[in-house]
Amino acid sequence: MTVRDICSIGHPALRTPAAAVPPAEIGSPRVQRIVDDLIDTMRHADGAGLAANQIGETARIVVIEVNGNPRYPYKPPIPLTVAINPELEVVGDETVVINEGCLSVPLRGDVVRWVDLRVRYLDRHGAEHRVEPRGLTAGTWQHECDHLDGVLITDRADPATLATWEEFERHHRDAFIERISKFVELVGS
Repeated sequence: MTVRDICSIGHPALRTPAAAVPPAEIGSPRVQRIVDDLIDTMRHADGAGLAANQIGETARIVVIEVNGNPRYPYKPPIPLTVAINPELEVVGDETVVINEGCLSVPLRGDVVRWVDLRVRYLDRHGAEHRVEPRGLTAGTWQHECDHLDGVLITDRADPATLATWEEFERHHRDAFIERISKFVELVGS
C-alpha cells in the first residue's frame, strides 16, 4: 500500500491540465503504479474520488468509489471505478446544487452540477466503458474530471457558500443533508 501526499490548493499540478494516457501505455508499470497509488490514497483519506493531478501526476486518470464513506454518508454507493481518459457528455439540461468538498481544498461550497451524463473511459486494463451516471454520482464524475482540466471547486462554487469543513458541520450540514437526501430519493443516485 502506497499512500501519497495529496496536493493542496496552490500546488501547480492542480492547475495543470492532465495529458491523455496513450492506450498502449495503460499496462505500463508507471500507469499501473499511479492507479494503485490513487486507490490507496483515496481510501486512506476517505475520499469519494481522486484525480491524478491531486497526487502530482498530470495524467488523465481518476478513481471513484463510495462505499459507506464517513465524509459523504448521503452519497449513493459507487463501486471502485478506475477511469483513464474519461470523456463527459451532458445529457439534458437539469442541474442540481451540491455542497461539495475536496481533498485538495480545505473548504466546501455550493456547486451547480449537471444531473445526467454519458461517460466514456478506459479501465486499468484498457477496456472501453460507457456509463450514464445520474445525480450525485454524476456530480462526483464532474468534480474529478474538473481536476483533470485544472479546475477546482473554488472556481465553480458560489463564493457566499464557501465554508471550512468544521463550520459546514456546525452550521450547514443538517440542512444540506436533508435537501440532498430528498434529491437522491427522487433521482435514485
